[in-house]
Amino acid sequence: MIQFDEDKQRSKLAQLRAEEEEELVQILAKKNELSYTDLTTTPINTDALRLIREKDARQAQVAAFDVVGKTVSIATRAPTSTKVQEVLSGLTERGYQSTIFMTSERSLESAWTRYADLSYARESKAGALDVSNAEIKEFLDKAHGLDDVKKFIEETLRLKRASRISRIVEVFVGAALATNASDIHIEPEEEGIRLRLRLDGILTDVSQFNEDTYSLLLSRIKLLSGLKLNIKNEAQDGRFSIELDESEIEVRTSVIPGQYGESIVMRILDPNAFLVDVDHLGIDSDLLDIIKEEIGRPNGMVLATGPTGSGKTTTLYAFLRHIHKPSIKIITIEDPIEYHLKGVVQTQVDRAEKYSFSSGLRAIVRQDPDVILVGEIRDRDTAEVAVHAALTGHLVLSTLHTNNAAGTFPRLIDLGVGSDVIGSAMNLALAERLVRKLCDECKEEVPVEGPVHERITEVLESVVHKEKIRGVERGRMWVAKGCDACGGTGYKGRIGIFEGIRMNEAIENAVRSNSSEHEIREAAAPQGLLTMPQDGVLKVLRGITSFEELIRVIDLTEK
Repeated sequence: MIQFDEDKQRSKLAQLRAEEEEELVQILAKKNELSYTDLTTTPINTDALRLIREKDARQAQVAAFDVVGKTVSIATRAPTSTKVQEVLSGLTERGYQSTIFMTSERSLESAWTRYADLSYARESKAGALDVSNAEIKEFLDKAHGLDDVKKFIEETLRLKRASRISRIVEVFVGAALATNASDIHIEPEEEGIRLRLRLDGILTDVSQFNEDTYSLLLSRIKLLSGLKLNIKNEAQDGRFSIELDESEIEVRTSVIPGQYGESIVMRILDPNAFLVDVDHLGIDSDLLDIIKEEIGRPNGMVLATGPTGSGKTTTLYAFLRHIHKPSIKIITIEDPIEYHLKGVVQTQVDRAEKYSFSSGLRAIVRQDPDVILVGEIRDRDTAEVAVHAALTGHLVLSTLHTNNAAGTFPRLIDLGVGSDVIGSAMNLALAERLVRKLCDECKEEVPVEGPVHERITEVLESVVHKEKIRGVERGRMWVAKGCDACGGTGYKGRIGIFEGIRMNEAIENAVRSNSSEHEIREAAAPQGLLTMPQDGVLKVLRGITSFEELIRVIDLTEK
């Protein structure tokens, strides 16, 4: 009895049809005086494939399969169709010259399957991570909030194909961009690897994955960032960049050894993040007027103080942008250069080449600048050179690590600056913190009562210029709720709270007598400028932030 194998016959029939299609395409290619290609056996260049979006490629029935310089090889079934001509015109506008090949439908389908393996980015010759605009935008369109980002990350982590590690790196970075996260934290723990994003200054758990994925991911990140793969017991710093639209986003990588493996932090330095006008930093109007006056002077020193991540660099960059004009020369020395400023000469500390803050500052003074920005005053040498520059016809902007504006002066004395010259060099000491802004879509009004009311009343009673609080409604404030617009956090974006002390005779006398922070604060009180607690409480009563957020950031009981 003869057995009929239906599946085998179907397979054979499909194979015959495929062979017939290939033969027909070869005939049509000759007729149209074009070359023929079989994409099922031809290597697909992914750099070429990414030149045309998958959606456009399928609609036009084309596939870009190779690119050499600006010459791209295009396979198609219908070279004269309108949609194909539109694709070719688009490539021409981008500077590409197309070579057309005839191919079969089966070949096109084979090429299109490679889109699933396409990474959002590739490592360029310059070491940058060049992100495909169309594809990253498509990803950002899918991610409408933190929940969407988490889901997409989980799907990517489950991928099994060889290219998944590159894809995971890019999805992590894409997730940070989609949520406006400032940092990506990858932390090995006893029971796995934790992924967290810093959103508006708060670390948020996003996902967990296994050690095998982590090991490959670590190598990929080190490779991209220019770090040594074989060094595992030392801290390393590096960076790579992402080209998105017409801007370049820097990713600064830090790797340190830990108990369960190397901890990775990637800081996202979006150039658009620092483009904040000085009028929109959240500075009270009285202090803002003083700041504009002081940074407009030809000499002296303005210091921004606060802990790491309090917004000092963004504030100083806003000052530089405010005073920048063709008639003045601005030079910076930073560690590292976080954002590039047009029209400003920026230099970077290089310890290997012995270009430190102090040595660099000495060299900068010889360049005849009008304004100097020093990334941070860390030691006696730098402090002394900066003060000398401020005394000899330069405006010096810098940062210092202190808890408040009054602490600036004792800190400079601790660094070895003579108390008798601080009064002549200093123009203004600022202190700042960043608080999360309440989401306008879901914040909820509540009454101010109990201990909260007592504390707010106490803070407001200490305001010197009572017109600042006249008309402020003290009986209500707003709290965070959470909605889709803010990813369920109740907050969206951040704003600064500030305080400042302007140098005058009273402050100069207090500094010369080596007064304490408390005594300097008392000497500054007649200036009438808001303290950080006062500025913060007013922002709470105006619905900008919440009381809970304010006490997370500053101590309202501090006298």
